[in-house]
Amino acid sequence: MNIDSISNGIVIDHITAGLGMRLYELLGLEKLDCSVAIIKNVHSVKLGRKDIIKIDSDIPVSLDVIGYVDPGVTINIIRSGELVEKKSIEMPEQLRNVIFCKNPRCITTTEQELPHVFKLTDRANKVYRCIYCETKAN
Repeated sequence: MNIDSISNGIVIDHITAGLGMRLYELLGLEKLDCSVAIIKNVHSVKLGRKDIIKIDSDIPVSLDVIGYVDPGVTINIIRSGELVEKKSIEMPEQLRNVIFCKNPRCITTTEQELPHVFKLTDRANKVYRCIYCETKAN
């Protein structure tokens, strides 16, 4: 398999195997007008298997979405074919309009202009709860 290197863009690396497509969808990468490569089940010494996403454009990506889906992911920023920055991503303390409350009685159901805000309540178990109704995020 041959995946071209990128000269200016982003490589999302060390994604837990199987979570690459979820990140692709939540980040809205299907809407981009550039090359995006999703490489699944790549051999990794550290993880055993991993996914990788390469974006051939220097665009902003939501670190909150990435941290929610798979904390521990590495973001590599590439410019002129060189690695210029490497970021390790952690779980965000709060998510705003990343996920939506499923509780039909939550105020966000009737007050649709309210932002969907979830707060990290249990880091060890990756539990987020709606700030309005305390419903646990899926």
